[in-house]
Amino acid sequence: MAKKSYDALFKILLIGDSGVGKTCLLVRYVEESFVPTFISTIGIDFKIKTIELEGKKIKLQIWDTAGQERFHTITSSYYRGAMGIMLIYDITSRQTFDNIQTWMNRTFSLASNEVEKLLIANKCDMAHNRVVSYEEGWRKAEEYGIGFLETSAKSSTNVHKAFEDLTRAILHNTSIRRHESSTVTQVHRLVEPPNSISGTCCSTG
Repeated sequence: MAKKSYDALFKILLIGDSGVGKTCLLVRYVEESFVPTFISTIGIDFKIKTIELEGKKIKLQIWDTAGQERFHTITSSYYRGAMGIMLIYDITSRQTFDNIQTWMNRTFSLASNEVEKLLIANKCDMAHNRVVSYEEGWRKAEEYGIGFLETSAKSSTNVHKAFEDLTRAILHNTSIRRHESSTVTQVHRLVEPPNSISGTCCSTG
């Protein structure tokens, strides 16, 4: 059997309403690029990134889920085995912030009790259009007992810190690490006809 080229494999899930910039955050982190007209995720997609953290080589399997309700049945199975979850909203959209409660409820019902969670307020480069204050986001995270960061995929603000903070939390969580061997999810892409695609995932950060 070939020796693994990494010390640990962590499965991370990105969740939140459509348009909050989940795909843009993922592309910025993995590919160091920003595409303002990226097409909305259909169903679920993933990217792989290997990082060095605290002397360990960690392979991150990062799953980008569609926010539209019509895909919830498809994406729900991907919560199983997740070791870290980012709950993402858009600071320029009050509805996406209000809907974080719905996403948290899905996490409680579908994911492991030990899963590490991080609340992300995206598009902080658009401060002139802000409708959700930093304090509101911080209080929401405090209510859930989880970490909080404001990010921008466009300017790259806090993007690496967000993924590394979540990865570090997983690394230090001995309860979730016990299940590490069962977190490898079969890699496949869900395909729908082109006419099912609508809108963009991130017109900005």
